[in-house]
Amino acid sequence: MTTIELHSVEAVQRALAAYRYVCDTSLATAIFLALKLPKPLLLEGEAGVGKTEVAKVLSQVLDTELIRLQCYEGLDVNHAVYEWNYPRQMLAIRLLEDQQVGWDTAMHEIFSEEFLIERPLLKAIRHRGKAPVLLIDEIDRADEEFEAFLLELLSDFQITIPEIGTIKAEHPPYVIITSNRTRELHDALKRRCLYHWIDYPSLEKEFEILRVKLPGIPERLALQVARFIQALRREDLYKLPGVAETLDWAAALLALNQSQLSVEIASATLGAILKHQEDLQHIRKKRLEELVMAATQE
Repeated sequence: MTTIELHSVEAVQRALAAYRYVCDTSLATAIFLALKLPKPLLLEGEAGVGKTEVAKVLSQVLDTELIRLQCYEGLDVNHAVYEWNYPRQMLAIRLLEDQQVGWDTAMHEIFSEEFLIERPLLKAIRHRGKAPVLLIDEIDRADEEFEAFLLELLSDFQITIPEIGTIKAEHPPYVIITSNRTRELHDALKRRCLYHWIDYPSLEKEFEILRVKLPGIPERLALQVARFIQALRREDLYKLPGVAETLDWAAALLALNQSQLSVEIASATLGAILKHQEDLQHIRKKRLEELVMAATQE
């Protein structure tokens, strides 16, 4: 598919559905506007609700490269934008010394693009051909200083390298930024983006996601899993399960040749959903039987 075919919100929904991403109208509208305007799209929501998957599927829909920057504490320019290939530069310096090359010529040689190592942001800016999808994943994990650095990139789609100059994107990337909201992002960043909050899905949507992502799942099992997860999210847990955990659990149940939930199999596979010992103990000891009974009630 191409961007030309994404001529409406409905077309975006159909295109994402073709790649097995269940998308409601509000999210499809945000994606359509991000492509049409174009503007970066900031997606916030709990972990595992499908934010990163939007960028992955969008790159498939647009038939273009996905360039991903995974953010973390301490992320700096050298890992996000570019760095120089110092070993090759040192070797080049020795060769230039043997050739008795002048200082200015030597500096021009060793600080040329030949010795530049592209990191995700520079790769997205220098990308040739069809505009890529740039995924800046979990921006809330990066430091505020790095968030500030992004402002030039998101405003002008250009990067300045002191030794070379300013590099401007020939075809600005489609930018998807995700955040789990572990900290509040600055207004300056948000002003440069369209914004959408991806919430936990409704029972009907989660059931649909299970059927789309796991085509072989029995309808009864899919409904029971969706009901169980929906009820589990109403419990007082340290970490609520996301859609990713729902899919993992359903896949585990299928791998064990299960066609419906039982207390025994739910207890044995609960680690596919809950990842904290306190949550596991609370559910197994106090709530599991009741949750399974409610999920399996016809």
